[in-house]
Amino acid sequence: MLQQLTDGVNGFLWTYVVIGGLLGLGVYFTFRTNFVQFRYLKEMIRVLFDPPKDGQKGKSISSFKSFCIGAATRIGTGNLAGVAVAITVGGPGAVFWMWLVALLGGATSFIESTLAQVYKIKDKEKSVFRGGPAYYIEKGLGMRWLGIMFAVLIAITFGLIFNSVQSNTIAEAFNNAFGIPTWLMGVIITVLTGAIIFGGVHRIANVSSVIVPVMALLYITIAAIVVIMNISQVPAAISLIIQSAFGLEQAIGGGIGAAIMQGVRRGLFSNEAGMGSAPNAAAVADVTHPAKQGFIQTLGVFVDTLIVCTATAFIIIMAEGFGTSTEAAGITLLQDSLSSHIGPWASIFVAIAIFLFAFSSIIGSYYYGETNIEFIKKSQTGVLFYRLATMGLVMFGANASLGLVWDLADVFMALMTVINLVGIALLGRVAFKVLKDYETQRKQGLDPTFSPSKLGIENTECWDEDTSEERQVG
Repeated sequence: MLQQLTDGVNGFLWTYVVIGGLLGLGVYFTFRTNFVQFRYLKEMIRVLFDPPKDGQKGKSISSFKSFCIGAATRIGTGNLAGVAVAITVGGPGAVFWMWLVALLGGATSFIESTLAQVYKIKDKEKSVFRGGPAYYIEKGLGMRWLGIMFAVLIAITFGLIFNSVQSNTIAEAFNNAFGIPTWLMGVIITVLTGAIIFGGVHRIANVSSVIVPVMALLYITIAAIVVIMNISQVPAAISLIIQSAFGLEQAIGGGIGAAIMQGVRRGLFSNEAGMGSAPNAAAVADVTHPAKQGFIQTLGVFVDTLIVCTATAFIIIMAEGFGTSTEAAGITLLQDSLSSHIGPWASIFVAIAIFLFAFSSIIGSYYYGETNIEFIKKSQTGVLFYRLATMGLVMFGANASLGLVWDLADVFMALMTVINLVGIALLGRVAFKVLKDYETQRKQGLDPTFSPSKLGIENTECWDEDTSEERQVG
């Protein structure tokens, strides 16, 4: 019954609402910002290592740590198991649509993350910034009721449902590699999750800033070795992806409809552009200008999909026996594919990689939920209950069926995406002003600072008291 309900809701939302909204707004923001996601690639890397604005190392979240919190939720199950699921159901063509979602989504990510910085607030009790769609919907549009709806959905989607997906993938990977019972892995993951999330956002940032870069680099290195070993197959793999994307090659997976559906769904789950999740990470950074976090989170979208997801796709498509009948799905398909390239030890490597990727996603996703629980009502009891609920769903996910947890994730992901798309469509004009202001200052050789009153932007409490002086770029 639950499976039928989720299938019906998913079919309607994704077919008639989400895909059109994501691609349509992606195109609009791309042209309206004059292709910001491509023009500023060099700037994205430059601002990534900016120090915190107040210069208090350890007390403020830097741009790099904010990037890692966002990457912690992006780089995880979606890049490994998600790509495998997309190829299994939608065929190789799904990868093309994942690429398209990322390329267009770069502009969408810039808009939503910049808005998160503009309308962020200061949590004086914990000495951290908070923000995201719930906050910019309330402050920018004056629609607190819609902000609360988003806050409820993201708290359920990330802290609970998505974390079930992450723990499910970890448990399956370790069961496949080591024969460890899923219930035992559930207990281990739950205990580790509790140890981190009870430490607050600084502990989450510190853990993420170590795990994510190391594991991402290691995984990309392994993938690069596989590609080099099979370099003669790369043109054929790319050709297969493109032909399948337009229904010209339908022997593997579904037709063009399935390719688009799976590519957009899994692409959004992976890079989160337009979903409204990454802005929560963007808001915590202490920067001199909101556009800087727009650039940084856009970089995160490209790293996630164009590099990590593509690496996974090549590993699977170039594997021996790809396209033949197999019962492997999800993370086990990736393990089997990588093992065919570099030997049985690959299954163990993927299990460890998915553990670290997915575990960092669990703690990053929890933070997204917590910051939105705080938006609804500041309550230590509420936060405590949410932490315990998160741990409970982590345990549940480790023992649930693969299909059910992914379908539930799709439903809640679609609902929160729709609300966020409405918010950024109505507030896009604010982000356009901020981008133009940034460009003007950079042309003058300055390290841009932000004064909302000069731009006619209101309800920006963290910037209204700003007394920063303009600084020359060295």
